[in-house]
Amino acid sequence: MEKIPMTRAGFDQLDEELRELKGIERPAVIRAIAEAREHGDLSENAEYHAAREKQSFVEGRIKELEVIISRAEVIDPSKLSGSVKFGAKVTVVDEDTDDEKTFQLVGEQEADLERGLLNVRSPLARALIGKDEGDSVEVQTPGGQKSYEILSIRYE
Repeated sequence: MEKIPMTRAGFDQLDEELRELKGIERPAVIRAIAEAREHGDLSENAEYHAAREKQSFVEGRIKELEVIISRAEVIDPSKLSGSVKFGAKVTVVDEDTDDEKTFQLVGEQEADLERGLLNVRSPLARALIGKDEGDSVEVQTPGGQKSYEILSIRYE
């Protein structure tokens, strides 16, 4: 099975979600199903069907998280250095607009662009990997070709 790279923070977030689903959500859904059953005829019981649907979602997410966590390879970026690789915090400048952005290259499960967490499999991340400060990269984006210069690389 292929390992899933992620940072400690990403692993901890998924592990916490799994604990919450198993310890809080699952028992709450079971109680909701039991209460809905008490209302009689299940074929026309909207509360029962809603609770069963939620149970299906919760159980599916639990299974998904268990697989991800079992395949997780936690990488500590603070032990890395050099050119851009997984876990790096990279500050780039758009060569056309002079906009600066900082991204951390993380695993697919923890990626969140609004928080600056860039999926390591994204086109920009793939272009950055192996590059050094001062290098320029060309990336094909939905908006067209973009050029970025790497200003800094940090491992924290």
